[in-house]
Parts: sequence; C-alpha cells; structure tokens
Amino acid sequence: MRILVVGAGALGGYFGGRLKEAGRDVTFLVRPRRAEQLAKTGLVIRSPRGDATIAQPPTILADKLHAPFDLILLSCKAYDLPSAMDSFAPAVGPNTAILPLLNGIKHMDLLGARFGAGAVLGGQCIISATLDAEGHVVHLNDLHFLSFGEQSGAQTARTAAIAAALSGAGFESHLSTTILQEMWEKWAFIAGAAGISCLMRGAFGDIVAAGAGNLATDMFAECCTVAAANGFAPGEVAIKRGRGMLTAPGSPIAASMLRDIERGAPIEADHIVGDLLERGGNRPDDYPLLQIAYAHLRTYEARREREKAPSPAR
Repeated sequence: MRILVVGAGALGGYFGGRLKEAGRDVTFLVRPRRAEQLAKTGLVIRSPRGDATIAQPPTILADKLHAPFDLILLSCKAYDLPSAMDSFAPAVGPNTAILPLLNGIKHMDLLGARFGAGAVLGGQCIISATLDAEGHVVHLNDLHFLSFGEQSGAQTARTAAIAAALSGAGFESHLSTTILQEMWEKWAFIAGAAGISCLMRGAFGDIVAAGAGNLATDMFAECCTVAAANGFAPGEVAIKRGRGMLTAPGSPIAASMLRDIERGAPIEADHIVGDLLERGGNRPDDYPLLQIAYAHLRTYEARREREKAPSPAR
C-alpha cells in the first residue's frame, strides 16, 4: 500500500515516521524548507514509547506529485486545509482513500465537496506531540492512538487493507464501525477544553484551584448538547472521562490551542468552537459559555491580525 503523509509536522511526522520505521511504503508531502531539513537531520522522533530516527525519509514536493496513492494521511491544521487539498489533489485517484486526523467535522464537508464523500474516511487520533526548535517530533505523553472507519460504519475491503497496514506500526490503531460518533465525542471535549482553558488562561488544574471547575464542566455540557442535537449524543463513558479530566485537581493539562495563543500563533477558533456553535443554532441566548469563549478567541485573532499589519507610513 502506497501511503502519502501530508506534512511531516508533529502528527504527520509521528504517525508517518512510525509507519516508515515499520517498513511501510511511506512518502511525506512537504514544503521545500521541511524537505531540506529532513534531508539533513532525518526524521527524528523523541518519545516515551521509544525514540526513532529515519535517515533521509522519502519526501516529495507538490509540483512533483503526479501519480495516485492508495492512502492519504492528512493531519494539517484546519486553517491550512484549503492549501493542503490543492497540494495533494494530484495524488487522489479513483481508488484513493483519504484519512483525515483533524478535529471537528467541517473538514469532512470540505474534503467531501472536493474529492467526493466516498473517498473520505472518518478518523481521529489521541496524542500530544509538538516539533522542537530543531524540527524533531517530541511525543509529550504515552498516548498514541488512531481510529478510523467508513463514515457509514460499514466494514469494507479498503478499510481492512488499511487496518492491516497500520497494525503493528508502533502505535495503537483501531478500525471503527462508529467513527463519526467517536469524532463527535472527541470534538465535544476538545471544544469545551479549548474554550475554557483559553478563556481562563490556565491548565485544568489551575481552573479547579480557582474554584471554577463548574465553568469547565458547564461548557463541556453545552458542547455535548450540540452533539446530541446533531444525532451524536456523547455516551456515558465519554462524558465521565471528559468531566474527570476537566476537574482533576492539580492537572497540568491544557488545550493545545492555549499553547498556540501563548506563542502568538494562528488558532483553529472557527473550526473547533465556531463551527460547533453554528451547528447548535448559534442564537444569542444559546450556549452562553461557548459564545463567550468564541468571542474571546475571535478577539485574539483580530488583535493578532492588527499587530502583524504594517504600520502606516508617516
């Protein structure tokens, strides 16, 4: 199976690197700067689950991409999705499966509109990883789980083939018959976690210490209500797990969106929180905590745009 990993950042570098380490036929679609970096240093993974270095990993630039691949593993940020689709479009053939690992649901609509819904699998992953200053992939915890499946829940020959390719590749993988439910459950938690940790500018444990743990669980409850209104009510296990994480005393965990804000980076406000609100009706009196969190995130984005704009000439 020929696998194209779009990007070699934290997620693409980790899962793609593990697949390559396990001997799979993997090529990384990267920009010129990242291609040069990987040619010099290799793809380096630092992980509690075992370090790895892939010397000179196979890379390709978008203008050199002319033949279809069997599987496209997509893990870009939501705001990079339009340019990513343009870059990997030549690799999509009639039998290509696209496996996105983005949070939320909006990307499923965009990918389906561009390449056909039948080409797009559901997918989600649970991992905390980042790139360090040298471009090495740093795995921040011991979780490295990926699940995927047909949107319909059917078991098909192509998902069985993909499951075989992912199996034994140095991370946990699961072929799911309820992938959309899993994606919505994760989205409800991620939106609540990002909303509250960015709004309060702290980790879950800090929010609990401030006596505001109820705000975290109330925002999560609003997210679950939206999911239920769309036919994907989170199950009891998912709700218990989410509430437990949000209210754990002393927890150092915070949403990655907060780290992005703290370093002045772009954020996925529209994709993670805004789209959830829109699917919930987005009326002024609905979901008040989410409304405040979204306004906060949009304010950050507006300030970021203003501050990076060139000063008027004097």
